Parts: sequence; C-alpha cells; structure tokens
Amino acid sequence: MNDDAQGVQRFAEMLWLERGLSKNTLDSYQSDLQHVVKWLAAERYPGLIAARREQLLAYFADLAARGHSARTSARRLSALRQFFQYALRESWIAEDPTLEIQAPRLGRSLPKTLTETEVEALLEAPDLETAEGFRDRSMLELLYATGLRVTELVRIRPDQVSFSQGLVRITGKGGKERLVPMGDEAQYWVERFLQDARRELLGGCLCDALFPTRRGSGMTRQAFWYRIKKHAAAAGINKQLSPHTLRHAFATHLVNHGADLRVVQLLLGHSDLSTTQIYTHVARERLKQMHAAHHPRG
Repeated sequence: MNDDAQGVQRFAEMLWLERGLSKNTLDSYQSDLQHVVKWLAAERYPGLIAARREQLLAYFADLAARGHSARTSARRLSALRQFFQYALRESWIAEDPTLEIQAPRLGRSLPKTLTETEVEALLEAPDLETAEGFRDRSMLELLYATGLRVTELVRIRPDQVSFSQGLVRITGKGGKERLVPMGDEAQYWVERFLQDARRELLGGCLCDALFPTRRGSGMTRQAFWYRIKKHAAAAGINKQLSPHTLRHAFATHLVNHGADLRVVQLLLGHSDLSTTQIYTHVARERLKQMHAAHHPRG
C-alpha cells in the first residue's frame, strides 16, 4: 500500500463496517489524517504510511508552535494511532511510529452550568398563555428535575411516565433503561400540560411523543435547543449554553446539596463513576468562588 489517500479511505471504511461510526465521526478522522498527509508533503517527507516517529514528532511540534490546542494534538494523535494499528494489521508497515509518542496532557474542562437563581429565571421564562409556552415550561421543569439528556427528553412517550410512582422510565445510551424520579414540581407541570395544552397542540392528531409540536409530531433535539436559547435570552441569561446545560445544573446542584455521587451516577445514566466525578470538581470551583467573594481574606 503506497497511496496515502487510498489507505485513509480504506481505514474509514473499516471504521464504518466494524464500529458503525457516524458520518460526522468518520469525516473527522479523515480530516485529521489528511491534515497530517498535507503537512508531510509540504515538508517533503515521505507519505503518511512511510512516516517515521521523528517526522510525526516534528508535525506535533509544528502544531504547538502554530498555537493549536493540546486537545487538537491529542485528537490527531489518536487518529494516527488507530490508523497505524490498522496499517499493521493489514501488513502495510512493520512497526507503529506512534508507539513512543506521548499524548499531551489535557486540562479537565468543567461543564458550563447555571446557578440556582438562573435556573429559576429560565424555568419562569416561557409564556404560559400559549400551549407552546406551557409545553416548554413542562419540558424545562422535567429536564432540570431529572437530568435527562435532551435527546432522551424529546423521545419520552406518555406511557413512560408513572404519576402514581412519580417516575420516568428512560431508555438511554446503549439501550439501557433507568428509572428517574420526577419530583413534585416537575410532576405538577407535566400533569397540567397533559390535561389541556397537549390536546390543544395536537388539534385532534395522534402522536407518540409526550411533548408534541403543532404539526402533530415529536419535537427534535435541535428545535428544543432553539427554544432553550430563546427562553434564556428572555430570562436575561447571557452565559454560553449547551443542550446539556440543565443536565449539568441538575448534577451540580445535587452535589452542592450533598447528594451521594453514586446516586447522581445512577440518575444520569453514566456507566462509569469517573464520568460523574467531574461534578465534584464543579462543586469545588463553586466553593472557591464563594470563599473568594465572601471571606475577608478571600
């Protein structure tokens, strides 16, 4: 195998066939590898398949000199490692040139979240004079009360909600099911929504989604994200938000109020406790800010 472009294409096909990766993920792998191919060509080095460790080290040194982040370097090194492992398997190369290249250390980024006051303002932002506003208030209340992913929220069906038990049955990543308590406030809003506003939105149509649109279909993740940004602006919240903002707020506020980390893990549907532990760092940062703001020697 001498053609780098053909090698990268075959590698992407393997990722699709064996791992079932999405088109966006495959495009990302190919883009990262093609960036290395172009750099090697510009430096008049042999192609990617013939690249040596010293040349790849020079590539990463150039990335750093040009101001690329450690996260970008780590991602490209990961793509290279997987490519060369595939190349070894296919007998294109005799040894992996990335074996002794260390990944850059990444600072752990803390998730963006909202204060409890900001969450209250966001929850109260929708216009309750409209069916859409009532739906949005119910969705925001349920999202904050349960810590669901937005994708999980928009896919909920009425038969997944048990008002007698106060629980929502969620099918999360990997098809794993979990039961999540709603809490009295969220249950109140969802029950009220089902009594009147949902029927008004559907206008006689049938829909499997608990939270439909006026078109008689379930809301998309993107549409609800647009609604969150609209209500945040109305509430005067100027922070940069993400679709997971209320999920992060749910977990952070639980930890701040003393919730056991393993309980938070179960509620969020994390398979690994280490994923949940990021919220202890968020809580610590919040304590530092409070100390700095209120202690006379802060």
